[in-house]
Amino acid sequence: MAIMITDECINCGACEPECPNNAIYEGGMEWRFADGTGLTGHVAGKNGAEAEADAENEPNSMDVYYIVTDKCTECVGFHDEPQCAAVCPVDCCIDDPDFRESREDLVGKKEFLHL
Repeated sequence: MAIMITDECINCGACEPECPNNAIYEGGMEWRFADGTGLTGHVAGKNGAEAEADAENEPNSMDVYYIVTDKCTECVGFHDEPQCAAVCPVDCCIDDPDFRESREDLVGKKEFLHL
């Protein structure tokens, strides 16, 4: 499953630099598939998003940091646990119940993102 950031986020920003996939963005900031990945051209994300890799996409949240589900691998292939959750001082980085993925799916997503 992917990780999500709840409304309890205090906008400290501790999570953002820890993400190996650049899947975490500040509230109100546009995101790109190409940010921190090897993706180019037209991209069809594993969880439904489609766009040009360099195209700016609408923010998922305007108020707090957010995680782009199509880029989140729960740090599989990089770390033993999701780093955003490990560094969050208010424990607002939690499993997203709307996006359940197996370890194999997460490994596949990591390989997709980092060609």
